[in-house]
Amino acid sequence: MSEVNQNNTIHTDVESVMRKYDRESNIRIWEGKAKIAITVILCGFSLWCIYVTLFATFLEEIRLSSFLGLIVLMGFLIYPAKKSVEQKVNYMPVSDIIFMILGSGSYFYYTFQAETIINQGTHFTWFQIVIGIVAVLALVEVTRRCVGLPILIVAGIFVIYALSYGLTNPEFFGRVRYLIRNLYYTKEGIFSTPINVCSKFIVVFIIFGAFLERTGISNFFIELANCIAGRFAGGPAKVAVISSALCGMVSGSSVGNTVTTGSVTIPMMKETGYKSEFAGAVEASASTGGQIMPPIMGAAAFLMADFVGVPYGSIIGRAVLPAVLYFLGIFISVHLEAKKLKLTGIPKEQLPKAGNLIKKIYLLLPLIMLVYWVSGNHMTMQRAASFAIILAIGVSLLNKGNRITPAKILEALEAGGRSTITVGAACGVAGIISGTITMTGLANDIINAIVGVAGNHLIIALVLTMLCCIVLGMGVPTTANYCIMAATTAPILIRMGVPTIAAHFFVFYFGIVADITPPVALAAYAGSAIAKSNPMKTAFNASKLAIAAFIVPYMFAFNPAMLLVDTTALEVAQIVITSVIGIFGVSSALEGYCFIKMNPVIRVLIAAGGLMMIHPALLTDLVGLGIIVVCLALQYSMRSKQAVA
Repeated sequence: MSEVNQNNTIHTDVESVMRKYDRESNIRIWEGKAKIAITVILCGFSLWCIYVTLFATFLEEIRLSSFLGLIVLMGFLIYPAKKSVEQKVNYMPVSDIIFMILGSGSYFYYTFQAETIINQGTHFTWFQIVIGIVAVLALVEVTRRCVGLPILIVAGIFVIYALSYGLTNPEFFGRVRYLIRNLYYTKEGIFSTPINVCSKFIVVFIIFGAFLERTGISNFFIELANCIAGRFAGGPAKVAVISSALCGMVSGSSVGNTVTTGSVTIPMMKETGYKSEFAGAVEASASTGGQIMPPIMGAAAFLMADFVGVPYGSIIGRAVLPAVLYFLGIFISVHLEAKKLKLTGIPKEQLPKAGNLIKKIYLLLPLIMLVYWVSGNHMTMQRAASFAIILAIGVSLLNKGNRITPAKILEALEAGGRSTITVGAACGVAGIISGTITMTGLANDIINAIVGVAGNHLIIALVLTMLCCIVLGMGVPTTANYCIMAATTAPILIRMGVPTIAAHFFVFYFGIVADITPPVALAAYAGSAIAKSNPMKTAFNASKLAIAAFIVPYMFAFNPAMLLVDTTALEVAQIVITSVIGIFGVSSALEGYCFIKMNPVIRVLIAAGGLMMIHPALLTDLVGLGIIVVCLALQYSMRSKQAVA
């Protein structure tokens, strides 16, 4: 097969996988003048969002309602009602056109009548209530098309509860009026914190990510990973871990990152000798981990700073150690798997030259300056992202191989606008969830129920919260995912005495790992589609590789020192060293190999020792270290005896 045909085949496979597992990729096909019109709308939306976040001084209600009105308008234009591999060209049903006009019109009604609506207090006509109902239904339908059903099922349960039991008004229509008024005409529902932060901060960072990708930074990350780890045993898998961590933090999509970087790394892993299930799992777990990788964390770092009320720099500083442990666990597993299978690295002549990469180091400048501007409080987050976009354009002009052009600028604005639809719709529904929980008092009921079941046992509350996060996080984009967790599950842990920052990190981690946790493990299924492997086996392998994500949150919930809360430099050094050794123990136990194949007794012992060392306490560190040293000595001795024999 020629190289051109092979590349076309890979591109077709990637496109089909994205359509199957990533709802954002299942879009209408527009061509000719229609496509130009859609491009203009999306680009105009991106520019409008940048302008509003930087210069707008009008009412917040106007900003939020116009933002969601455009989200609904574009949502119907871009996403068809049904998933289909083959879409009709330049076709949009009349029903969709009507729903689009009514839905977006409902939000624009609020935009142009904002002052009147604010001044009329709690007295709303039935005409206004009907408009609110149409607006909610339009948002729900757009979310169904571009995000999926899981988040809507959760929202639906809370709305049904509110209408059935949660509101005190005896008349059903009275409850409907009260619910719609609070969800649509106040800042406690759709227009609450999630959509406010999305329209103010996240949208600019999404556009920045789109520009960053057009500068060629993804290819730079892959080449950098090849240069660092490609020559070692099982090199392609290590390349996948490093490149996916770097690309994933910018992309903000576990599935999207799995498919795009996986189309390169998964075939390389299979050619090296890794099993298909393992190759797909490596890419899925690493891509999912990109969402917890500072400094961007899939834009969730900016959300968390707003929710918790701490500086952005504090968030990324506390996120470093848990993220390092997560990727170290995957890295150790792929290394031990390579040793077990006696795999080699990538031939030296096929690796990129370090000198060539150093010449492209300027591609990192927009990312570095963004972090500097925000963490140093030199400017607001949205202003920093806007300047970073300009810097990304300037940097790209220096890249001869991938120089930005007016066409690429339009492409980046279009991609940013399209990506914002999904996040904006999901954040709007997250507002519905948090709004119904607040107005019905259900938050306190849930907290009291879990606290009552847990009693004084924090571990029980943590396990129940973990299960809630995994269920609520299924198939939900990173930013909306965290919004839901922060509103519904973080208060449970805070009530149990867990520090606020640790509680938010805990729920964020377990919301993210829903993408690789069976049965709804979208990132793992996308990886399996590229690897041509069994989806469920790939998902279980991905969960095993990402074991640190299931362990570390418990550790910083019990002892927030891992998040650098109330700790000293000496304690931090101790935590880093012992946690690294502990992760090695757990990963080698799960892999069942270190020097030679482990017997069941040693696997159990070294896993126990690893868990004890991850727990930040001196006694458990010493006991765990002793167990790991003894187990490794036994393994080494047994290997020596085998070699002599």
